[in-house]
Amino acid sequence: MRAARDKRETMLSLVEKGRGGELASGDYVPAAFFIHFDRAFHYGQPAVKKHLEYFRYTGMDFVKIQYERTFPPIADIRRPSDWARMPSYKLDFYQPVLDAVQGLVREAKRDALVLMTLYSPFMCAGHTTSLELLTAHLQEDSEAVRKGLVAITDSLMGFVRECIRLGVDGFYASTQGGEAGRFSDPQVFTRHVKPFDLVLMEEINQACPFNILHVCDYNGPYSDLSAYVDYPGHVVNCNPQLTSGKLSWAEVARMFGRPCMGGLDRHGIIATGSTRQVRRAVAAVLEEATFPFILGADCTLPADTRWENIRAAVSAAHDGR
Repeated sequence: MRAARDKRETMLSLVEKGRGGELASGDYVPAAFFIHFDRAFHYGQPAVKKHLEYFRYTGMDFVKIQYERTFPPIADIRRPSDWARMPSYKLDFYQPVLDAVQGLVREAKRDALVLMTLYSPFMCAGHTTSLELLTAHLQEDSEAVRKGLVAITDSLMGFVRECIRLGVDGFYASTQGGEAGRFSDPQVFTRHVKPFDLVLMEEINQACPFNILHVCDYNGPYSDLSAYVDYPGHVVNCNPQLTSGKLSWAEVARMFGRPCMGGLDRHGIIATGSTRQVRRAVAAVLEEATFPFILGADCTLPADTRWENIRAAVSAAHDGR
């Protein structure tokens, strides 16, 4: 019966609890995990059907739409000054994704929150060249690179506003750039990466009832998360393992002042173990979690992760402490 609760109400009430309501309840813990589907299911109606199949099979508590329309590489950007050539893609560029958004809002919103994945301007700039070249350009001539980041942010803002118009409940907003050792001068991140993140995140925070801030460690670990504590977002999803040691979930929750999402290593038991091992791992996470809490992974799971393992993790979370 607990697992049959209205998923929308469950997730929205979690935000209210995080604002000062009941913090100790662990009888029903929401859960969600994400994977990239095969290329045949990236866009349009095939994406709608695969997302719904995955959502219903796993029993997770909201729908998170994978974003697969990465910015195309531009070989002509070789020097910082070349970022002035960065185009601002219009809505037709995003249309294959928007078709999936429209279909999933229509089919799933009555049952659960529908969130869209949003990559940061820094991440999209990295897709356009490479993270290594982007990092070097920002350190060499940040002001020149900002011209490209302005164009990217303008493009993403159009995408964000169209997703909102189509009816998404929020975004899973992924950010990078503050990893340990990324920039020799941390002010490069503070002055030339973070402001573009905040333009988009403040927009979605004003318009949507449920947004997740994802501090992504896909390209490297963090030595400190303090640069992100003033980012908007109703929930924070991050890896508490820093270069200096592992934070407790209580420490993460206090630092960000909001509920946390995570607990399982994306390359760990959920990806490699048996369903029995997965359930034991979830029980261990819930013993350490600070409530309200959403069980999840630190990032997207490997594409070959068995759906049975994901369903076992979600079910174990729903069984509570």
